[in-house]
Order: sequence, then structure tokens, then C-alpha cells
Amino acid sequence: MPKPVVLIAEVLSPATIEALGPDFDVRDVDGTDREALFAALADADAVLVRSATRIDEEALTHAPKLKVVARAGVGLDNVDIKAATAAGVMVVNAPTSNIVSAAELTVGHILSLARRIPAAHASLSAGAWKRSSFTGAELFEKTVGIVGLGRIGALVAARLAAFDMRVVAYDPYVTSARAQQLGVQLLSLDELVAESDFLTIHMPKTPETTGMIGAEQFKAMKPTAFVVNVARGGLIDEEALREALIAGEIAGAGLDVFTSEPPVEGGTAHALLGLPNVVVTPHLGASTEEAQEKAGVSVARSVRLALGGDLVPDAVNVAGGVIDPYVRPGISLVEKLGQIFAALATSPLTSLDVEVHGELNEYDVSVLKLAALKGVFTNIVSETVSYVNAPLLAEQRGIAVRLLKDDVSDEYRNVITLTGALSDGSQLSVSGTLTGPKQAEKLVGINDHALELPIEKHHVVMLYTDRPGIVAVYGQKFGEAGINIAGMQIARQAAGAQALSVLTLDSPVSDELLDDVRDAIDADLFRQIEITEI
Repeated sequence: MPKPVVLIAEVLSPATIEALGPDFDVRDVDGTDREALFAALADADAVLVRSATRIDEEALTHAPKLKVVARAGVGLDNVDIKAATAAGVMVVNAPTSNIVSAAELTVGHILSLARRIPAAHASLSAGAWKRSSFTGAELFEKTVGIVGLGRIGALVAARLAAFDMRVVAYDPYVTSARAQQLGVQLLSLDELVAESDFLTIHMPKTPETTGMIGAEQFKAMKPTAFVVNVARGGLIDEEALREALIAGEIAGAGLDVFTSEPPVEGGTAHALLGLPNVVVTPHLGASTEEAQEKAGVSVARSVRLALGGDLVPDAVNVAGGVIDPYVRPGISLVEKLGQIFAALATSPLTSLDVEVHGELNEYDVSVLKLAALKGVFTNIVSETVSYVNAPLLAEQRGIAVRLLKDDVSDEYRNVITLTGALSDGSQLSVSGTLTGPKQAEKLVGINDHALELPIEKHHVVMLYTDRPGIVAVYGQKFGEAGINIAGMQIARQAAGAQALSVLTLDSPVSDELLDDVRDAIDADLFRQIEITEI
């Protein structure tokens, strides 16, 4: 029997090949040569890439036997996850391979800015000896503000605490108990910006976080403060940063990531490169020998699991392993319920119950607990979330997680409910089901409000006091802004009580419009939800 073919499309460490073992026919190809790649994919059961090889819909059409695409790294910009999912191809990456390297690079940028190391090096290399021109600052007893206290943010906090710095953080999803465990003081974003001598951002890039450090934040910062971004390009408004640096609103910036990579000449990012108070590196967060080796070995192990039919913890689109076909459609549903839950939560989560009701009770549904955690964390942490690191993220945040099952489901064949306790003392529950021959994913409950609405990409959830004319008010507001309402459900307990409206929209809504509508209807809860493709 022929061995499964594993295609290596880019140079990977010898340890990666060793981790694959002798059970595969390992072949090499230059993944940047599209014709050669297409020809090699014809026999491939798995393909390992880094960042230069594009595995898109066109490439997948040349890979009839392909079962898994493995990205030896964190980012997945070069892999079309949606097309791979449609083709039944698993996508895996190495979500934790670079966290130490990224944290250390952050510290490197902070030290470079504080002691002006790059500028001093350039001056001395040019033959000048200008010691007085490069007077720096100590980190000792300075305040570092960390925006995003996930795994990388926590590593940065630990390392900078060793410099006897005061470490403060902003993260709406981290409890005070977890922050205290890390020796970090939680602040609001406004407080953190005003008090930080160094500000470093470690958030995922979402519509809510894009540009979250902008003109308003720079004006509130100390003129002696520095800002660092090694996470995602676009989290810092680059035009506002350029203006703040030129105006002297802040002292300097350290950047490893940009909205356009490489920065295009004439663009805002490119204009930052020549400023004297900016330290830049070309996206080096994962560029260490250790990180590259960890990434290669990690995905090699995932390929072995995938081709062996075992559960693949680092799968980003589908869970591998022996999962009953009756359970598998619920994975995507539960991940989306997790995203909805996280978007509706008003404070950090302290415990989560994943409740499975109905016929699913007869099956092994343990994967649904992993899917729920993956969904909850997908848009609130900076690293890629997988089935292996989602439980770790929960453990680090002190979140107790249980899987509960029973065979009682009155209205549907199966219902899955995520019920969580929040740190402000409130509870939140979100329920969903699959209906019809096409197994349509539907949202069927939020807290005590019963619904039945297909889960789409863009939703707005509103909770307000029921009274005549409310629907007309928000309908007019959205209509005037050119936002089409594609579907909606309204649920209430009684006339004049609180009403819950869930809207399906054709496009996302600006923050300004959301604020306008919220004020117009005096909403008690108002959230925009954007579902990340699974």
C-alpha cells in the first residue's frame, strides 16, 4: 500500500521532517512556482507551507486527494480557510509557536526606544561619536501599559516586572483575579493611556479593535511616552500616529507590523519609516530559530494526527478525529454561539456551562465543549484560537467549564445552550439549534427570550423597554444610513416589559450610527455581532 504523500512547499527545519517520521512519502516543491505547485498537489494528501505559498481556491482545485493544509506559523493570510472548508480540507497552524518570540521582541522594542539603540548604532557606524545626543531613559519604576492581557501580553508583563516597572493593563475580558495573579493592575483604556510611559498593544484585529489607538489616545498620552505594536497592523491608526510623532504629542514608536506589508511608498506606513523617533522591524515577531522549529514540529504532529484519523487539536476550521457524523454539524454552530456569547457579555466570564439537550445526549459530544471555548475566545485574544489552546486560555483566566447533557428538548430535536456567570454577578445564556435537511444554523434563545433566527455574518442585538414606535425609530435610522435589515426577530415577556430585538444586516454598522440608534431607543443592551468565518 503506497504511503500518504506529504508535500513540503517551503524550507522547513530538519526537526519538522523528523517529526513526520517514516510513514509518509515526503516530497519537496517550490510553493511560489504556481505551475510546479499545482502539479505536485495532484498526488498530495497533505501540504506544509510557511508564508510565501498561497493555498487558495485555485490551488485546491488541483488537489483532489488533499486532506490537510498545515501552516508552520501563526498567521493564515495565505490560506483560504473558507475554500478549504468547502473542499473538506482541514487547515492547521501552530498557534503558540511564536508567543515567547513575540513577547521578547516587544521588550526589545521598548529597550530600543528607551535607550535609543538603533539611532546610536547608525550614528556610530557612520563615524560619529555623539554620546550626549543619545541620552535615554531607564525602565525602572516607569509604568508600562499593556492593551490585551492574553498569553503574549501576560509574558510581556512578566518580563517587564523584572525591570521593576509598574505594570497596568486594559482587557475587558480578563477578571481582576487573573490580573492580580499576574501582578498587574487593571485600568480602563482612558486611564491606561494617560498613565503609561510605554504602551504596548496585544489585541486581535477585529472591526472593534482596528484603529483603537488613535488621535484621541495620543492626545491623552504623556509627551514622554512611547507606543509599541508587534501584534497586528492597523490596531494603531498610522496616520494619527504620524501626526502625533511629528507634533511631539508622544516621544516615539516601535513598530513591527503595518497595515500594508511591506509598506508601500507614498503610503502612511511608509511615511513612518523615515521619522527619527520611530524604531521599525519587518514583521519579525516569529522570526527566531526556536519559533520556526516549534511551528514546524507542531504542524508535523498535526499532519500525522490528521492523516491517521485522530483528533487534531490545532485544526482551525474543522475538528479531526473520530467524531460521529451526527455531532459534526454542531461544531460550527457552537463556535458561532460562542462568538455571540462573547459579544453579548457585559463583563469578564467566570464560569461556562455547555449544555447539550436532546438526541445528541446519546453521542460523545466532548468536542462541542472545545468548540464553545474556541468561539468564545476567537475575537477577544490576540493569538489564533484552536481546540488545544482554548482550554488553556480558559484555565489562565480562571474560567470553570462544564459539559452538561440530558435528553430533554421540548421544541427541537436538539438544542445547545451556553450559560455563563459573569464577574459583575449577572448570567448570560445563548441557545442554538440545527433545523431542516440543510441543517440550518439558528439562534433560538438569548437569556429568557425565545427566538428562531438564522445565524448570519452581521447581527445587532438590542434590549429596550417595549413601547410603540421603537421599530420605526431604529428602522429609519438604519435606512437613512443605507444599512439594509435582511431579517429580524422581536421577543418579549409581556407588553411594556423589556423587549429583545435581533437584527440581521447586510453590512456592518459604524460606531457612530450604533451610538445614535442606542441613544434614540434608550437601549439597556446594544451590541453589534460580526461572526468570524469558521
